[in-house]
Amino acid sequence: MNRVVVTGMGAITPVGNDVNSFWDSLKQKNTGFGPITYFDTTDYKVKLAAEVKDFDAKQYMDPKAARRMERFSQFAVAAARQALEDSGLDMEREDPYRVGVCVSSGIGSLQAMEREHIKLLEKGPGRVNPLLVPLMISNMAAGNVSIQFGLKGKCMNVVTACATGTHSIGEAMRSIQHGEAEVMVAGGCESCITPLGVAGFASLTALSTSEDPKRASIPFDAERNGFVMGEGAGVVVLESLEHAKARGAKIYAELAGYGATCDAYHITSPAEDGSGAAKAMEYAMADAAVKPEQIDYINAHGTGTHYNDLFETRAVKLALGDFAYRVKINSTKSMIGHLLGAAGGVEFIACVKSMEDSFVHATAGLLEDDPECDLDYTKGDGVSMDVNYVLTNSLGFGGHNASLLLKRYEE
Repeated sequence: MNRVVVTGMGAITPVGNDVNSFWDSLKQKNTGFGPITYFDTTDYKVKLAAEVKDFDAKQYMDPKAARRMERFSQFAVAAARQALEDSGLDMEREDPYRVGVCVSSGIGSLQAMEREHIKLLEKGPGRVNPLLVPLMISNMAAGNVSIQFGLKGKCMNVVTACATGTHSIGEAMRSIQHGEAEVMVAGGCESCITPLGVAGFASLTALSTSEDPKRASIPFDAERNGFVMGEGAGVVVLESLEHAKARGAKIYAELAGYGATCDAYHITSPAEDGSGAAKAMEYAMADAAVKPEQIDYINAHGTGTHYNDLFETRAVKLALGDFAYRVKINSTKSMIGHLLGAAGGVEFIACVKSMEDSFVHATAGLLEDDPECDLDYTKGDGVSMDVNYVLTNSLGFGGHNASLLLKRYEE
């Protein structure tokens, strides 16, 4: 099978609209939380979110194209443009049918749904926007990325809730391993900080009701009470090693393992013993021929909900055994919130940067130890250390578990 490497990265996040700004913010423990500005939250228990700031779609595409995309698709195209430019891929020299896309959204556009539903009720069905469906459906992120950059290969959208971005990168990796593509543009995007989105997650009691930005998203903390909704996109360029070397590409890291399982337990709660998530990590390690004692760092799903953090802790112990206590663990969500379908893509980039910079960022806001969450969650400040093998986890409603294993690239 083909070896798969990472050659480009792009990010639109609540703490920076490019990879370097995002990574610098993580190193400095800058958080992206603030009062929701997109709608009036007077009647809502939840007041905070992690919004993307100062984003102008016209910087990444022509205004007409931008108008025909909802925000989640705009984020995807922007991050994909950054990743492709970073990779140095010249599409004029590529066979476009060998360059594919797996850039996915978990939800699509709630904005379009809400806007057109109001129109339907107030003005009747004849006034609903004829573009509602292609604006709203979640596969349009992948479709728009393909159209914008002329990528004619395999084009997919994986929808697994909060595991969407990680599954997308994993399935793109498999496409290259099995020779279905030489290059895949992969990752996740999301933008659903809307009245319905916030109300729905709040009714589920999944969101933090804290109004203190410093104590809202606090994964693994004893006082955690839910996640903070974020938005953005994380997109990477994956290539077969042979293709990357032939064109002299810069190689950031090797993507060596992918594991995917389902808890088959509950629509929102992970399996209480962590067995499903543990098996995904075990599969990723086996896929990469890496042993638990080799893992340096785990980027946890780490949402800040009571059950996720507790059950994920149990999963790490199951997967790594005694070595669970030696590995560095953190939650990027402690600074950017939960980007839902985009989370896995953005967190994957944080892992690549950790390897490149030999630095594991802190879990910001973690102050009060939970006795049941007793692993090393990188409390305090980040740690300078060699990072050679990394696992990154995403766990989604429906019981979806995905793990990717990155390793330092060697010939």
